[in-house]
Amino acid sequence: MPRDRRYPSDLTDAQWALVEPLLPAPNTGGRPEKHPRRDIVDAILYVVRTGCAWRQLPVDFPPWQTVYWYFVRWEEAKVTEQMLTALRRRVRAAQGRAEEPMAGIIDSQSVKGADTVGRESRGYDAGKKVNGRKRFIVTDTLGLLLVVCVMAASVQDRDGAKTTLLSMYLVTPVRYVFADAGFAGMLVDWTQRILRTVLHIVRKAPGQIGFAVIERRWVVERSLAWLTSHRRLARDYERQPTTAEAMIRWAAISGMARRLARGSAATRQQRIILAHPAK
Repeated sequence: MPRDRRYPSDLTDAQWALVEPLLPAPNTGGRPEKHPRRDIVDAILYVVRTGCAWRQLPVDFPPWQTVYWYFVRWEEAKVTEQMLTALRRRVRAAQGRAEEPMAGIIDSQSVKGADTVGRESRGYDAGKKVNGRKRFIVTDTLGLLLVVCVMAASVQDRDGAKTTLLSMYLVTPVRYVFADAGFAGMLVDWTQRILRTVLHIVRKAPGQIGFAVIERRWVVERSLAWLTSHRRLARDYERQPTTAEAMIRWAAISGMARRLARGSAATRQQRIILAHPAK
């Protein structure tokens, strides 16, 4: 029996209609799936949004062992990466953009690591005074996530960016990337020589005093703020960096599904108004 939708993180009908076709087909060779796919996805998004432990999932969700099993299996099959690409293309098309971006923006974010983060994958960021991990993300110019790489916080921006930009190069056609001054130096030449990609450093205006919105860079900084509004991402709790990357992708998937459903609802409302104008 389907559970009642009772949490803000639950997918609406419109959002589920976007997500369901992107999930792998059920295995027809064995025992039928006991729990609805929608309940599994809602449970994963509940963990990402609220930050609760897997074992503390509310009882109206499927057993936490089942939810975690799907989470791991879908990640092994790169389902979140495929969903991210499909939804991003739809969002861009809805905004009147080409489905594939030509430019991106890179940035990093250091977050504190919980005691569940092992010593081998954590470090100390002396600049930010943070002991934990560092997230490198590349977004398109709309702020939609392209790739994410999670490393120890001790990794320098220029070093971590190489792995991140290489991942971007392999999965997107982006060949022009904006970055802040932390990525300047030899990385610019390396990116041009190895990846045939332009890394454009966006600097502060000369003589700038105090806060000011910096062209291009604010987009990726806004995306990082969107991610950390999910409590599971406010700190890093994951044993493995790959699990942290999966959590970030699920947060981005939730945001894009919500954005698409909201746009579809607004379009339907507009059509109703046009079909039945006020007299």
